[in-house]
Amino acid sequence: MAKKKETYSQAMARLETIVRQVDSNELEIDELVEKIKEANEIIAFCSEKLKKADTEIEKLLADKLESEE
Repeated sequence: MAKKKETYSQAMARLETIVRQVDSNELEIDELVEKIKEANEIIAFCSEKLKKADTEIEKLLADKLESEE
C-alpha cells in the first residue's frame, strides 16, 4: 500500500523490488497474490502522481504564456 508522504521515487523503488521478486520466482503463491495487489496499488499511486504533475506543469506553462502576452 502506498504510504502517506511516500515519494514517487520511493514507490517506484518498491515496485521494482516486487517485479524482481516476481521475475525470479522468489515468492510462494500466497505471497505472490499479495505482492501483485501491492504492485497494483503502487501503479495507481504513481499514475495519480504523474497526472497531478502533468496538470500542474500545463497550468504553469499556460500561466507563463499568458503573462508573456
